[in-house]
Amino acid sequence: MSFMSVLTRDEAQTRARLLDVHRYEIELDLTRGDETFDSRTVIRFTVRADQDASDTFVELKPAELRSATLDGHPLDPETLAENRLPLKGLTAGEHELRIDAAMRYSRTGEGMHRFTDPTDGETYVYTQLFMDDVQRVFAAFDQPDLKAVFDLTVTAPEGWSVLANGITTHQGDGTWRAATTPLISTYLVAVAAGPWHSVRTEHRGLPFGIHCRRSLAPHLDADADELFEITRQCYDRYHEKFEEPYPFDSYDQAFVPEFNAGAMENPGLVTFRDEFVYRSAVTDTQRQTRAMVIAHEMAHMWFGDLVTLKWWDDIWLNESFAEYMGYQTLTEATRFTDTWTDFGVARKAWGYDADQRPSTHPVAPEAVDDTASALLNFDGISYAKGASALRQLVAWLGEKDFLTGINTHFTRHRFGNATLADFIDSLASATDRDVHAWADAWLRTTGVDTLTPRLTQADDGTYSLTVGHDGSRPHRIAVGVYDRTPADDGDLTLRERVDLDVPQSAPQPLGKRPALLLLNDGDLTYAKVRFDPESFATVRDALSGLPEPLTRAVVWNALRDAVRDGDLPAAAYLEAARAHLPHETDLALLEGVLAFAAGHVADRYLPSPTPSTPLEQGGDLTDRSAALATLSALCRDLIRRTEDGSHPGLRLIAVRHYIDAAAHPETIAAWLAEGTVPGGPELDPELRWRILGRLAVLGAVGEAAIAEELHRDPSATGQEGAARCRAALPDADAKRRAWEAMFTTDDLSNYLFTATAQGFWQPEQADLLAEYVERYWTDVPAVAARRGPAIATAAGRWAFPRHAVSADTLHRGEQCLSEADLTPALRRKLVDELDDLARALRIREA
Repeated sequence: MSFMSVLTRDEAQTRARLLDVHRYEIELDLTRGDETFDSRTVIRFTVRADQDASDTFVELKPAELRSATLDGHPLDPETLAENRLPLKGLTAGEHELRIDAAMRYSRTGEGMHRFTDPTDGETYVYTQLFMDDVQRVFAAFDQPDLKAVFDLTVTAPEGWSVLANGITTHQGDGTWRAATTPLISTYLVAVAAGPWHSVRTEHRGLPFGIHCRRSLAPHLDADADELFEITRQCYDRYHEKFEEPYPFDSYDQAFVPEFNAGAMENPGLVTFRDEFVYRSAVTDTQRQTRAMVIAHEMAHMWFGDLVTLKWWDDIWLNESFAEYMGYQTLTEATRFTDTWTDFGVARKAWGYDADQRPSTHPVAPEAVDDTASALLNFDGISYAKGASALRQLVAWLGEKDFLTGINTHFTRHRFGNATLADFIDSLASATDRDVHAWADAWLRTTGVDTLTPRLTQADDGTYSLTVGHDGSRPHRIAVGVYDRTPADDGDLTLRERVDLDVPQSAPQPLGKRPALLLLNDGDLTYAKVRFDPESFATVRDALSGLPEPLTRAVVWNALRDAVRDGDLPAAAYLEAARAHLPHETDLALLEGVLAFAAGHVADRYLPSPTPSTPLEQGGDLTDRSAALATLSALCRDLIRRTEDGSHPGLRLIAVRHYIDAAAHPETIAAWLAEGTVPGGPELDPELRWRILGRLAVLGAVGEAAIAEELHRDPSATGQEGAARCRAALPDADAKRRAWEAMFTTDDLSNYLFTATAQGFWQPEQADLLAEYVERYWTDVPAVAARRGPAIATAAGRWAFPRHAVSADTLHRGEQCLSEADLTPALRRKLVDELDDLARALRIREA
């Protein structure tokens, strides 16, 4: 393993004072075999007049550095160390650096990823150069504030097409040339090459394209109209919001295999994980999620690409804005008008969880020392909390002034770099409000405030509200005041919504006592909320009677937070789900509540049964088996409710969760044999693999059934399904083979590693897995060090023994943190997982 040095902020600032980088000319040859490709780079740059006889370096991580010349003078390739080639004695003026190298393809989604489709044998490559992976593809002064223009030429095998940041043209003999880019940062350069299936159109004079593997062509074609419609609607809405027009020459969206993120905002060539090309039935919420990612990445064309952060301490300027704009623009411009409900129940919970761990950080931290530290901050705080803060800012500032400030920011810094201070100055120029104080309170602090209602009854019998505030941030919230309907049919009616600033200047009059008082109704701020006793009684009895899904999302989040804080028994959450989800109509809410009930409450917060406890036990929800029985019964009710075909998305969610909660194989095995759920849906590949995975956990299938299903579905997704099923088998040899594949052979791609890890740990197999809980702490540091950040993250997240909720596991994990030499990516994941484990232990004890 060759050590890879990380760039520090001090080094970046020193190099930025020294250099102006003008142009890159990059030639990539992708015809050199399966392991490496050729990379030739010419960099033209200037050393500033006041910086004479200075030293710096260029980043490069080659398989072989063939030659390097600076201003025509050869450099010694042997001086390359820790991915840095020294450039010594630079004099003021113009310089030209030439690099000729062979580079390695990646199988982990970093650098130039290479993938061969098992369906048809076709090969595809694409770049993911984010943060510091440019050096895996070409030599670069790799920091975001050294922007340059890029000229790119790619030689590809016959039959391939090449996509890049600008429009590409075929020059003959497999050579493709991309149009010169405007000034962009090195991490935003993008190439995707292979026998793509492409669908093209044009909108307002701009070429639009969508691209995927040939084996996915029918599925992309089926959704092409929807994808282009969302793209056009977002494009038009951004042009209504932003005075600066779209700054690039085309807009391609490539759905690529084994992608580590949801998507990447490369200007002119956005790359998406190709799970967004749906092979199987999906819910409308999943389509909404895909649309939100499209909107998010398009927002980056302005936030991140046109105006780029100067250093990685300001990633919120990219991600928080794209997250907020994605949800808001989707709501304004498309058929998905209720996106904030999904944000509230799914994304926001991600932020709340991250913000209560030891690894929390401010939305805009003041010190991010190096790129390895920065990579750890792409989390629920930078995305979900940051977007929540912006939503609160808009509520406080007003959208008109907010957009005025944004447009000032674009004008001041177009094709340049900016900082938090720059952005706050732009906002401040549009308002009389103290935006700097707001930024200090919201962006420089950590943790989640808690808001609690306090009701006071006056002598005349009326009530007033004072909001208890555990925290330091100012909040502008709406308070929902709800009464039971006169018919007393379980529904609640909104009496009024009161706008309130917290801290309050005076108590808020309410009139008669409401049945439910809901703080943060509409979810405009980022804070945990609690209930007064009478309101909680109403929630317990009438949650499903609340008229708006976003209101119900705020309530479900409050219940979730109370469980995680130990203020509400985990079983009470399940009881609420059992009582109210049968009446739920919002798909995002249904999915979010079921996911928390299964993945957290059942799998972690309630103990597994002893061997003498029957799995079918129901009753008081004292253990996991009772919780699974409750979830199964709930899903059965939903399946029965949807037999008329009126709610296919709801039915699909219920079927999925029924499969996952099955304690006995008979029903789902019959579905698999018959190829359908009685009354629908017919089993598509996703449902077949889901059933097979659960049957594997229960010991009801073996290798023969897995091999037969893989023959039926030999796709990349099928390969992942088979890996997941094989790792899930309750067999000592199967577990040994899966462990060796993850931690010894290093042959698994990033996706196959994750699939194997997902199958491996099963609460039902605790005795069989006991030896591997101990092995994890010795094997995971080594694989993280060998295979890099992507696999380290997967190993820390998916391969972590989450089922082993015990004081022994916690102690051994803390020992590993204190004694082992861990990569930053792995250390961060272990810190988070161990904190979640400690929380689960506290909840069990409570």
